[in-house]
Amino acid sequence: MLQFPSVPVVSRLAPTPSGFLHLGNAVNFTLTWLLTRRAGGTLHLRIDDLDRARFRPAYLDNIFRTLEWLGLDYNHGPSGPAEFERHYSQQHRLAEYEAALQAARNAHPALFFACRCSRTELARTAAPGGHYSGTCRALGLPFEALGLAWRARVPAATAISWPDLAQGPQLVALAEELGDFVVRKKDGVAAYQVASVLDDQRLGVNFIVRGQDLRASTAAQLWLAEVLPEQAGFAQTQFLHHNLLLDDTGQKLSKSTQTSQQRGILAEGAAPQVVYRTVATLLGLPAGAGESLATLRATLPEQNLL
Repeated sequence: MLQFPSVPVVSRLAPTPSGFLHLGNAVNFTLTWLLTRRAGGTLHLRIDDLDRARFRPAYLDNIFRTLEWLGLDYNHGPSGPAEFERHYSQQHRLAEYEAALQAARNAHPALFFACRCSRTELARTAAPGGHYSGTCRALGLPFEALGLAWRARVPAATAISWPDLAQGPQLVALAEELGDFVVRKKDGVAAYQVASVLDDQRLGVNFIVRGQDLRASTAAQLWLAEVLPEQAGFAQTQFLHHNLLLDDTGQKLSKSTQTSQQRGILAEGAAPQVVYRTVATLLGLPAGAGESLATLRATLPEQNLL
């Protein structure tokens, strides 16, 4: 059973300009918009551009063009690429992220540790489940040294639970799913998990719609919210993890698997109804509900969806 959130909703669209948006992205945005608007909530556009190595202006422009194509509006956020770069980029908040990490480390001295492992070394020393279990924990490497990442020291028995609005009660064994995940990258910039928690709390977000592939990220962020300064309210956030869309080979749709010739859903020449109909199917709505945003919104029940 899919449930509506039980509080005045504040949600967000959180694309990353690291590739062209595909069908899965468009479905997530439309579903987030639909549930937020049906609940009379507030919607932010919050673009995650921490990964500047993969950032391309064309990807940033594609976000705005895709939202326009879908007909999705939002209450707060940049109107276009230029305003985003001037006022909304995460690059303007790097000092804020760093201050939060330093405060957490000072308050909990054993919470993080410095790590020098490369991706190759991590793969070689990974635990049976494929997650980090290296020896840097015990080395006591200096946090201030250049070229070291910071990792969270996740206790072995850590389990994170939450009542998911689509999947029911959830329990994630964080140490097994993510292990000692990165909180500060080797370039000295906060990692995604940290920035996402801080940005969502700064915006007052209390309802997050994600794919099931991000359950481990949700667990990591709920764990971080207990130790980052003034983020305890994140624990009250309501989550909805929807089922994933798969490609013809049975793999989940992902920007990271796109070839250089793939230009995202806009380049496929389809009408936005392909997205609306997919959302209707995902929600179990009757035939015809996905013919437009208006029919989607009108067909969605006031209360629970079976």
